[in-house]
Amino acid sequence: MGSEKKIEKSRVHVINGPNLNMLGKREPEVYGSLSLDEINQGLEIEALGLGIELAFFQSNHEGMIIDRIHKIFKENSLGLIINPGAFTHTSVALRDALLILFCPIVEVHLSNIHKREPFRHKSLLADIVTGQVIGFGHYGYKMALTAIHQLSKA
Repeated sequence: MGSEKKIEKSRVHVINGPNLNMLGKREPEVYGSLSLDEINQGLEIEALGLGIELAFFQSNHEGMIIDRIHKIFKENSLGLIINPGAFTHTSVALRDALLILFCPIVEVHLSNIHKREPFRHKSLLADIVTGQVIGFGHYGYKMALTAIHQLSKA
């Protein structure tokens, strides 16, 4: 094994896709008034109480998100929370990357994608993720974290 450091199984990765860095500024009536940093801080507090370490990543670039998923594959991670943003509806490449993971994957959307424009109704990830949390605003991230924690105890 050499000098490779084994990642503890208590790490959950949180990936946010395009435009989520603009939360709090972009359509607050749809996405809420909290910034991504504020959402991450709240999630960090929840994770501490569960004994879970979080690793956050946000990118507006599909390839960078896929590269991060490839890095997660090499770890012994507890799970992945992903809000792929618009890539939800368009990215076969993201779907293919997620298929390599063995940990639970929870897809999160702040808004209810089924109550929005018709092109947002279809998730290319829905049938491969462990579960979805849709329409509960920033609470959805906490719900996803709780679900991964519960699955890890099963």
